[in-house]
Amino acid sequence: MTGMLILLSIYVVVGTGIAVYAGRNRGTVNHESYFIGGRGMSWVVTALTYAATTYSSFMMVGLVGLSYSTGVGAMIFEMTYLVATIILLSLYGNKIRKLSADHKIVSPMELFSFRFGKATGTVGALVSVAALVPYTAAQVIGLSIIFQNFGISYGTGVLIAAVLICIWSLVGGLRGVALTDAVQGLFMIAAAVAAVIWAGGRFGGIETSTFPNKVWTPVFFINMTLPWAFFALTNPQVVQRLFILKDRAGLKKMIILFAVIGAAYTLITSFLGFSAKFGTLHGSFAEIQGRDNVILGILKLMGSGLGLAVALSIVFASISTSNSIILTLSSMVTRDVAGNTKNIWFGRVFIIIITVFVALFAFLKTAYIVELSVSTSRILMCFLPLFFDIFHFKKGGKITGLLTIIGGAAAAIVFGKMGLALSSVWTLAASFGFYFLGVIADRKTAQKVPIKKS
Repeated sequence: MTGMLILLSIYVVVGTGIAVYAGRNRGTVNHESYFIGGRGMSWVVTALTYAATTYSSFMMVGLVGLSYSTGVGAMIFEMTYLVATIILLSLYGNKIRKLSADHKIVSPMELFSFRFGKATGTVGALVSVAALVPYTAAQVIGLSIIFQNFGISYGTGVLIAAVLICIWSLVGGLRGVALTDAVQGLFMIAAAVAAVIWAGGRFGGIETSTFPNKVWTPVFFINMTLPWAFFALTNPQVVQRLFILKDRAGLKKMIILFAVIGAAYTLITSFLGFSAKFGTLHGSFAEIQGRDNVILGILKLMGSGLGLAVALSIVFASISTSNSIILTLSSMVTRDVAGNTKNIWFGRVFIIIITVFVALFAFLKTAYIVELSVSTSRILMCFLPLFFDIFHFKKGGKITGLLTIIGGAAAAIVFGKMGLALSSVWTLAASFGFYFLGVIADRKTAQKVPIKKS
């Protein structure tokens, strides 16, 4: 416990210093500078913060456990996300960046307000908060699980996470979050590399099972993967990351660097789970019940130095993702719900409020991290038809935006509660169904919003 507290203290001091440095007065502080860094971030920092925002405790806690429990299907599932994200970023990254810059868009939901009217942006922001608070809580849960391994209670871990998330977002804004993300992302990769090298020497092999298998059936794979495949367009915290890039020239480099980081981190975390499974089958690693606890079993076998480094990397992953999401949610609540486009203090107040809700949800500890994360992305699939409309269809209007978001999000929740085997497919179909119904209604009621040139 002493070693973790020392490292944690150093982490707090360094991270706070970075946040203060990044948040120092650079002239007039407005929403554009606070929430998206004045659109002046380099491609290196953008790639690192995009990766740190995406690759959370989902990886070192969730994916390690999923790989251990279900085999190579877990790695294929996560690699599918990466390939899909690279394709979507290549197709839409610059279009989103340019649209946000041309029309001074700061909140991701303003992309929809611009096209479908203010009410759509407001409802989209509320749906995002409802979906992403549990997802953010999943990061805090992963962090707190790790803390328990070092004698820090679950509740104390939640409080530590909430305080760090809140203070760094408040002080540094996007610049602080992006710079801390960059530092944390590099440490995450280094610790993961060391961990998988250790696991290879300790367990002596890997066990990948087969694909498909009794868990990774075609139906289960599709249901899990479909929401993840469109993550780059449906999750506002990563969409907003495209607003921060300085210029188009850096986009290709940003995508390549993200792809390298993503592929490396996916392979490393998957093979850590495969190695642990091999150890279980050959008697060198006790069988773990509850797959989110697999990483705890691995940490107990590691030496104190490496174990602390890996544990701290999971803390880094959780904090970096949570910071990014809460800053994005604050921008949406401030601008799309409260209608305030100037006062920074509105955003800071909402950061505190949202963090409190995240902490309360984390105490509930409702589900495995992977399932909780996928469920969130399933709800946010309601945004996908609207993105396609903005860049391709250009058919919808006010009714279309509202009906698509409300109907699609409701369908995701209902189908999830029903336990439908292909709830993701049905949710996507329902979202597009509501979209086309909205287009028809807009035509009949002349509610179409004029398309602005970008």
